[in-house]
Amino acid sequence: MTYVLLLIVAYLIGSIPSGLIVGKIGYNIDIREHGSGNLGGTNTFRVLGIKAGIIVTLADILKGTLATLLPLLFQVSADINPLIIGIFAVVGHMYPVFARFKGGKAVATSAGMLLGLSPLLFGMMMLSFFIVLFISKYVSLASMVTGVISIITTIFLGDTGLLIVTSILTLFVFYRHLANIKRIINKTEPKIKWM
Repeated sequence: MTYVLLLIVAYLIGSIPSGLIVGKIGYNIDIREHGSGNLGGTNTFRVLGIKAGIIVTLADILKGTLATLLPLLFQVSADINPLIIGIFAVVGHMYPVFARFKGGKAVATSAGMLLGLSPLLFGMMMLSFFIVLFISKYVSLASMVTGVISIITTIFLGDTGLLIVTSILTLFVFYRHLANIKRIINKTEPKIKWM
């Protein structure tokens, strides 16, 4: 029963639509009606600017971290796997009950989940993300490459559970970026202008 409750709480945390909240409260804008229509940090940067984009990205990261730490915060049985709890937050971010099940692309919340599990892995992911972003200027490409790098890194860490989860998260990221992949191939994917 405790496991089920934690999964529900994690999903609800992930479902908090940071981009929608920041857009409506701070700018009186429904971000779903602008740019790509996505609720994630990238579209927030594009539509509302750097300040709003940073706030939304940090909030989305913290959703994953908080969900992963739920078993620790509630001091529940050690046999409750925080990896599974965290995945439910990522699913909530992608398909939020509070925003008609149309959410973000799983990148920031996945990163936040891994921050709660392995700060070292999180740091390496951030480094690889910004290196690829600096070179390519594509947020989508940087996100996908970072997912692959996280899998490779996890293999060397020797943690089977973490490897399975990073693989699942990377699949989520690639699935949510299928349209971006097509645009990158067609050279129509927008590049960032702030780096």
